[in-house]
Amino acid sequence: MGFLPVGLGQTAPSPESHLDWEESNCLLCGHSHTCPLIEAPDLTTGGTGLWFAVVQCQRCGLCFTNPRPTPACMDRFYPKEYAPHFPRESRQRSHLAGRLRQTLRLRETERKSIPLKGKGRLLDFGCGGGSYLVRMREQGWHVTGLDLSRAAVRRVREDLGLPAFEGSLPCPALPDRSFDVITMWQVLEHVHNPMEALRDAHRLLVPGGRLVVTVPNIDSLPFRLFGAWWYSLDLPRHLTHFAPSTLYQMIDRAGFRVGPIRMVRHSNWLRESAASAIRHEHGRSWHRWLQTKWGSRFMTWYGFLSQRSDCILVNAER
Repeated sequence: MGFLPVGLGQTAPSPESHLDWEESNCLLCGHSHTCPLIEAPDLTTGGTGLWFAVVQCQRCGLCFTNPRPTPACMDRFYPKEYAPHFPRESRQRSHLAGRLRQTLRLRETERKSIPLKGKGRLLDFGCGGGSYLVRMREQGWHVTGLDLSRAAVRRVREDLGLPAFEGSLPCPALPDRSFDVITMWQVLEHVHNPMEALRDAHRLLVPGGRLVVTVPNIDSLPFRLFGAWWYSLDLPRHLTHFAPSTLYQMIDRAGFRVGPIRMVRHSNWLRESAASAIRHEHGRSWHRWLQTKWGSRFMTWYGFLSQRSDCILVNAER
């Protein structure tokens, strides 16, 4: 892909003694030769202030965080108020407004790849607060959630009354060929071994079953514009930083028949990136324009049409 190093030169603070760290070979091809791509801080509110390095494999081009916290330490980098672990706020709306909102939501680009109505079995890996599980159950699906967050899984079980498991993939508790669809909405980048997760998804799907994956796209216009302040870099929670070619390769090597990579628009991600750059005094005058809805939507459409959106989606078949 030929990425240029961006924002290098600042050294990460020494790891604190109570954190365990590990180095990894390439998560796609196993190659050990990498080159530095970028260094960036943990930007979460109340975060550690540590800086982390992203490297790029010299053989296949995969980008990944290295070194990284071990799986046992990762929960320390997820704040208690981490938004994806909570269901979306429910508000009182009229019946008509509620129906309109539901229709628009079901037409979101990321959701078009799954039939709106079905009687099949669906596993949402990285289910978070369970909002997607609720929507799909309302459409007739038999849903199951899986998430690493114990608190999120408890809320899905107790508050929503839906089946959910704590943990990641591979998940031995789930039997072979037990799902017709598996969704991974912005979760594969959080997994320490994404190849193992994809191979277990292959085991869990029936023949002809469908896998749907969305991840941030590091080969995107917003990453080139913002570098360390790109909203979807999100270090160290994002461990693998996919581009269309490396996402395709990984899913293919896991045994799937992979469909075309599609671009997904998220203008709010662009606004968040601009706000982050300005907040950390790395913003430029035109970043303020990208904080506006019109500016961010224009640039998001430009990235989409040039195949450089900061989110990508792929459908694959077992």
